[in-house]
Amino acid sequence: MAIRVLPDVADNVLAFEAIGKVTDSDYEDVLMPAVEERKAEQGKIRLLYVLGSEFEGYESDAMWDDAKLGLKHLGAWEKIALVTDNGMLRGMVKAFGFAMPGEVKVFSLDDLEQAKAWASG
Repeated sequence: MAIRVLPDVADNVLAFEAIGKVTDSDYEDVLMPAVEERKAEQGKIRLLYVLGSEFEGYESDAMWDDAKLGLKHLGAWEKIALVTDNGMLRGMVKAFGFAMPGEVKVFSLDDLEQAKAWASG
């Protein structure tokens, strides 16, 4: 699996780290079920997503799954904290964050604890 659940976060936050190349199966087996469950339980979704130094990118099917997941629960996204030092990803989120649902904030890898606190608050 290229997506793993991160421990040590507040109960109201879903937290994941992408490692290696993220595939369609990673979304279908890990991310989508967790989001569906959280939406059913709480109605709102707060997400912490870490793309660290071991992240290699997305397969095309995984990128499509990402878009579908976001659109399917458009009104449920409350906060999204992206944690990465990848300049291209940081720039894309900053440029298009206004179009994303809910509040979106980008953090550097060194600021992971701050991202956790922001996502949960």
